[in-house]
Amino acid sequence: MSTSVDVVIVGGGPAGLAAAIELRRLGVGRVVVLEREQQAGGIPRHTDHLGFGVRDMRLVLRGPAYAARYARLARDAGVEVRTGTSVTGWAGPRTLELTSAEGRAQLAAPAVLLATGCRERPRAARLVPGSRPLGVLTTGTLQQLVYLHHQPVGRRAVIVGAEHVSFSAALTLARAGARPVAMITDQPRHQTYAPLVWLAAGRRGVGVLTSSAVTYILGRPRVEAVEVTDLVSGAVREIACDTVVFTGDWIPEHELARSADLVMDPATRAPRVDGALRTSAPGVFAAGNLLHGAETADVAALSGRYAARSVGAFLRSGVWPTRPPIAVECEAPLRWVSPSAIDAAAGASSDATAGAVPHGSFLLRVSAFIERALLEVRQDDRRLWQQGYRRLVPNRSIHASAAWIREVDPSGGPIRVRVSRA
Repeated sequence: MSTSVDVVIVGGGPAGLAAAIELRRLGVGRVVVLEREQQAGGIPRHTDHLGFGVRDMRLVLRGPAYAARYARLARDAGVEVRTGTSVTGWAGPRTLELTSAEGRAQLAAPAVLLATGCRERPRAARLVPGSRPLGVLTTGTLQQLVYLHHQPVGRRAVIVGAEHVSFSAALTLARAGARPVAMITDQPRHQTYAPLVWLAAGRRGVGVLTSSAVTYILGRPRVEAVEVTDLVSGAVREIACDTVVFTGDWIPEHELARSADLVMDPATRAPRVDGALRTSAPGVFAAGNLLHGAETADVAALSGRYAARSVGAFLRSGVWPTRPPIAVECEAPLRWVSPSAIDAAAGASSDATAGAVPHGSFLLRVSAFIERALLEVRQDDRRLWQQGYRRLVPNRSIHASAAWIREVDPSGGPIRVRVSRA
């Protein structure tokens, strides 16, 4: 059975729900959100700590309350949210194949927004050798076990990572009665904020082992210890534990985007989008954490809201760029930049402003700590923009002005973003 609606949104997390609500506010008729989980709301449903909703709702909420609020606002706005529904592929350019308890179906729309989010890479993808015991988790699995299913997760845990979500995992372990005994990062220091370090680890006596890596997992049938290698000296030690939590190291949930043969950005491993969050396929947009490693839920929601306005403009005009976008590329030690393209006509437009991309700025991340950094944007032999930063930190986003878009030569080469020491 095939039906048609005005807009289909794949993903019922903050980005998808915020987009749907905004589309209804803009007067779009039938908006359908497809969510494979049994409840909408995304990752915040099982992230039970404060800090959600600051930028998008001007509130400070716990994750489950934030998710429930978005689900309720979507229902009140007249959004049709279909939970327990998986999108298994494409039956046409803007026609999706669905599977649910009701069977298989197809759903078509003039516009499709992909908001499928991202996930942490598990142990197998990180190529950590050893036995394959019970007790090896990602943060997402840990949070679901603790907050949704109220299951025990062990007594002594090693956390792989030292970024924001790593310290969130430490709080979750403490809630479950497990003791984090060490945090392991290959960076020379942690990548979050000092108050969070103290709250989650410092006051509990949890040590952060820097410039180190988990190189082997031991135990059967459950984890018994991990082997940790010092990346500077090469020294190896064992830490006894019964749980290992792999955190961070995000990858977009891009399978649906790839199956549509969208142009993908090699740096983000996500669909390449321009400043309006248009992909390479007419009528197909992408938003939220599908576009890059994990930003906070409120940033993802604002991305969805921004995408909705682009979708609404497309539905009204039917206009899609005819020229390929200009790629925005980054050089190491920059890891990625988002959006990774701009509309070729944007630079020539007299009204091109800093609001021509989500949040009014480009997001970037680096792979190493850089003190007194100079960020520079160039096209061919011209410098379009530069700005100095006191410090750039891995796993924290850099916000770079988009004002330089008006300086872009539409007939020029790709835009290159580089960083150096000032």
